Amino acid sequence: MKIGSSELILNADHSIYHLNLLPEDLSDTIITVGDPDRVSLVSQYFDTIELKKGKREFHTHTGTLKGKRISVISTGIGTDNIDIVLNELDALVNIDFKSRTVKKNLTSLNIVRIGTSGAIQPHIPIDSFLLSELSIGLDSLLHFYDSSSIQHHEIQQAFIQHTNWFKDKSTPYVVSCDEDLAKIMTSDKIRFGFTATNVGFYGPQGRTLRLKTQDDKLNSKLASFKFKDKQISNLEMETSGIYGLSKLLGHRAISLNCILANRSTGEFSAKPEESIHELITYTLDKLTKGL
Repeated sequence: MKIGSSELILNADHSIYHLNLLPEDLSDTIITVGDPDRVSLVSQYFDTIELKKGKREFHTHTGTLKGKRISVISTGIGTDNIDIVLNELDALVNIDFKSRTVKKNLTSLNIVRIGTSGAIQPHIPIDSFLLSELSIGLDSLLHFYDSSSIQHHEIQQAFIQHTNWFKDKSTPYVVSCDEDLAKIMTSDKIRFGFTATNVGFYGPQGRTLRLKTQDDKLNSKLASFKFKDKQISNLEMETSGIYGLSKLLGHRAISLNCILANRSTGEFSAKPEESIHELITYTLDKLTKGL
């Protein structure tokens, strides 16, 4: 079936609407970062850079490192942006732009998020690296898709009961990382975690400036929630969307978090830039050796 012009929107040069990319611009190995300025922090380690493109908050560099072609793209903040990025990345590899039809042979992308995050458990060290084994989405993104089959319903219901979840907020959903990609990226430098993806930075993460939050005990409820051996470890704003849409679209995704803050102890990293660089070089080394 042909996809309509209002559904698959292309620019005048036939690039995808928001990302401003052509299919040939993209590698099948992709690193996502939130901050557009962090794209160059990754690509500076490439041996060659063949492409630099940007539109709005979405900046992309594609190049090679040790013979491995890699794209790094900024998503901006939040799962609303992830909805744009993941759908358009998939369209670039799995839709024929000329015929506007889905390709018969689909491509599976390897997607690795490199992000910063705040821990909510006191035992998680500042400047450590955490791979999100699971993510609980406190936004509503995945509920707009036919996604029940990839959700962990038992964990979701236990969380709703434990937190006495407010009925007017979005129903939380739990999704998991790609196990095969996680194995490639694992070492003794990586700890596994259960990440909460928040819909905002202030109230949704329990921060108060001038506004009172609906539930001033939310962070303590998140920290005290346990399901079997799983305990929520950290807070950020993209992982659940990346995991959910990747699974639905047939891509492999993991989220790597550099723990720069610990909300339970009040600590913040004394060397944030150094720690981020360490996670970037770690990720690139694993990708060039493991894929």
